[in-house]
Amino acid sequence: MSPLAGKAALITGGSRGIGAATVLRLARDGADVAFTYTSSHEQAEALAGQVRELGRTAIPLKADSADPAQVRGAVSEGAERLGRLDILVNSAAVMIPGTIDRLSVADIDQTFDLNVRAVILTVQEALRHLPDGGRIIVLGSNVADYTPFPGMALYASSKSALHGLVRGLARELGPRGINAVLVQPGPTDTDANPADGPQAHRMRDLTPLGRYGRPDDIASMIAHLAGDGGRHITGTTITIDGGLNT
Repeated sequence: MSPLAGKAALITGGSRGIGAATVLRLARDGADVAFTYTSSHEQAEALAGQVRELGRTAIPLKADSADPAQVRGAVSEGAERLGRLDILVNSAAVMIPGTIDRLSVADIDQTFDLNVRAVILTVQEALRHLPDGGRIIVLGSNVADYTPFPGMALYASSKSALHGLVRGLARELGPRGINAVLVQPGPTDTDANPADGPQAHRMRDLTPLGRYGRPDDIASMIAHLAGDGGRHITGTTITIDGGLNT
């Protein structure tokens, strides 16, 4: 039997990069999936088509994670159309680079609205649907623990907030058997951070394994945590960065 057969998952920011890899991996493992996207309807539908070819249900949901009403509405609609919700993966995020003296109030608000507030609101809404034994997996970043270059303080601080959130969720939700885990990718080859980008060589030089990760590397860990392998893992952080933070 597929490890996630009979399960339903919702992934925010699921139309590209790590989010899209997660959508496909959970579907391959037997889950029906709903996922949010912000702008590209064609890209979202193409991904949904790949999921349906695997014989699983796919529900793309257009939603801006910075808008509280849209965040809540996407979770509610996804759970309703799937008929249940067992797994929540928060992948949507934004990074606005810039040294601290150059950041605007709008930059700060946008970063925390999307990277922190949206996660909290998504969890709040998901708890109306998650059964005992459900899973909450939040995507952070290794820069919360190790910020290698100037210009990342705002992003790092927003991702650092997720440490406390996940630990608190584990304490609050443990009596229901709901697990909450923070997964921190390091440099990962996506459209937003390509392995052949202009600064990629600097990151590879700092990484013991000497390479970028692949979205599938992160999705594999998420699938593990969503299945039986994650049964006794909660309130902790798992960093997948090729050793960069060592």
